Amino acid sequence: MCGIFGYVNYLVEKTRGQIVDTLLTGLDRLEYRGYDSSGFAVDADKCNKNYVIKQVGKVSELRKLVKEANMDMSKRFSTHVGIAHNRWATHGQPSQKNAHPHRSDPAAEFLVVHNGNITNYRELKSLLESKGYSFETETDTECVAKLAKYVHDTHQGRLDFTELLKLVLVEIEGSYGILVKSIHYPGEVIAARNGSPLLVGIKSERKLKVDFVDVEFPDINVEAVPDDVTAGFNPRLSLLRSNGLLDAGNSLMVPGLHNDLRHSQSRAFISDDGMPIPTEFFLASDLAAVVEQTKKVIFLEDDDIAHIYDGGLHIHRVRREDGMSSIRSIQTIEMELQQIRKGNFDHFMLKEIFEQPESIVNTMRGRVNFENKTVKLGGLSNYISAIRRSRRIVMIACGTSYHSCLATRDLFEELTDIPIAVEIASYFLDRRPPLFRDDTCIFVSQSGETADTILALKYCIERGAMCVGVVNGVGSAISRQTLCGVHINAGPEIGVASTKAYTSQYITLVMIALSLSEDRLSKQARRNEIIDGLGKVSAQLEEVLTLNDKIQAVSETLLEKPKMLILGRGYQYATALEGALKIKEISYILAEGILTGELKHGPLALVDEDIPIIMIATKDKLFDKIINGIGQVTARSGKPIFIASQNGPALIEGNKKGNGVTDSQTDPKSAEKSYVKFEVPETVDCLQGLLNIVILQIFGYWMAVKKGYNPDHPRNLAKAVTTE
Repeated sequence: MCGIFGYVNYLVEKTRGQIVDTLLTGLDRLEYRGYDSSGFAVDADKCNKNYVIKQVGKVSELRKLVKEANMDMSKRFSTHVGIAHNRWATHGQPSQKNAHPHRSDPAAEFLVVHNGNITNYRELKSLLESKGYSFETETDTECVAKLAKYVHDTHQGRLDFTELLKLVLVEIEGSYGILVKSIHYPGEVIAARNGSPLLVGIKSERKLKVDFVDVEFPDINVEAVPDDVTAGFNPRLSLLRSNGLLDAGNSLMVPGLHNDLRHSQSRAFISDDGMPIPTEFFLASDLAAVVEQTKKVIFLEDDDIAHIYDGGLHIHRVRREDGMSSIRSIQTIEMELQQIRKGNFDHFMLKEIFEQPESIVNTMRGRVNFENKTVKLGGLSNYISAIRRSRRIVMIACGTSYHSCLATRDLFEELTDIPIAVEIASYFLDRRPPLFRDDTCIFVSQSGETADTILALKYCIERGAMCVGVVNGVGSAISRQTLCGVHINAGPEIGVASTKAYTSQYITLVMIALSLSEDRLSKQARRNEIIDGLGKVSAQLEEVLTLNDKIQAVSETLLEKPKMLILGRGYQYATALEGALKIKEISYILAEGILTGELKHGPLALVDEDIPIIMIATKDKLFDKIINGIGQVTARSGKPIFIASQNGPALIEGNKKGNGVTDSQTDPKSAEKSYVKFEVPETVDCLQGLLNIVILQIFGYWMAVKKGYNPDHPRNLAKAVTTE
């Protein structure tokens, strides 16, 4: 949920002003991950000192504070470490004191930025308070900084930075992506992750020797002693000593860790002439923060500890596990800077809404052959037969991703004849339902780092189910931990309210359903119809976007309304839910998506002439039932706004009373003129939601803007939900 950024320059001379600007630019790119407060830490002019600057609000407020700070921006550094953070509050109100980085003590011997949730921070805090430590903030992160100082002081400063962090991380429970900077280890930084994304970008004047970094494993498992935090550290230290891991002075004696690894060589950073290679490292919780700096990145795995010093990157593990890779590949990313800039749009959300005709083409590119009517998904090609043999398919997701699953469930059932369950990840975890080896579980997540979805994935892996990922985040946790999967290729999505990721997820799931039914002759006509529809949907989306001005005008009439209903049926039920979510999360209007068939079972009591109602009434096999729902609403003086098919049939039935009738009563089309109606192109029923949802996305956008809210940064929300 928070944004983490770090910058290390080694033998690359930079002024403090350049270093600070790099940190602030990184935070700008990560602001969608957290915007309650922000801060950074850089070296001060005196040795063993740091400048720590923090501010409430967005990065723009932090920039103002930097201009007022008494820092010599011209001071030059050939080697330097800076860390920075955008906060999305989980522990404590947004405030300057709760902003990151957090310090271990007034001298800031250790500084930490953190994304995640330390679940045992209360126990750690109690322990450290009993040791005389005083806490300044309400956050869970502060205990990490103070724990680092406690371990350092306990070992009288004789620990290597990696060894120290290993002992700290052994005590921590929960999820984290952290960067740690210390005056005791100048020019060095530690990055560690467990359940929260973290990557390292690499920029060098010379070509790296190899395109990977070795993973360095210990000879002895430092975590081999039982955890007893509440009893303090002494029982742990005595156990380590009894196992021959500590000497009488509590100094760690782990062969191959203390001295040998500290001076080990990282093969990627060795030059032919043996001279140091000038190198810059960029540490971040998202690719968007490093794309303008370098294309070379390493995605850290859970429980990796990355130690950067002397121009090298060393990746350590606390323990060796069966099947664990001994390297981390240096990958070349394809994201471009213009993809994370707003261009001529006022907000990322509007830009991403208008990118959808292109983004869905990118989702299908190289996968759908419109001439031969075939679909080929490389990530699933070796597993399609196994998925077809599944007893059932369980689709697991949260929020918008859950709605994309719901939108395509009917199609999966129709084309595959396999029972389909759609689960909200958090509720799935609460229930912990039975799962079997012949089940296939599909995990859908825009970021690929959604905490609830990842925990559900681990639950399913433990029970032997086949696990498939559908994500947008390349190198994300879900993409690495699932057996197989499909990247939706929607491109970077910066706006917190998901738009183009939804439509790309929708199309990806349709393609999976088409792939699973490829061997079924009885479904060929239906498959061909859908593939033809996919070929036209981009142009149809362009046509829907021309309604932007009309939607803007209508949205102004709804600004004072505190609540709204959105009704849909069949394939459009998911559209109603997703549209309501878009409106409520950015305009703060209580919008509720309702199944039209459920109107008479309770929601009809809400209908009157004052409540805004949007009814999705595009033509499909349920159209007659939709007309019945419209009648129920209009009979209670409701004035619905319609999303209807172009040149479609009448939505309002004539209402004859005796022999004398008005024109509007005999001519339903005339009666419709008193209602607002948005007409969208007609497509295959299972794809119609791709067009209809755009109307509701634009509605939400303009209602937020007209009410004075920033749709990119809705209050209390963040893009990647990495805590439960």
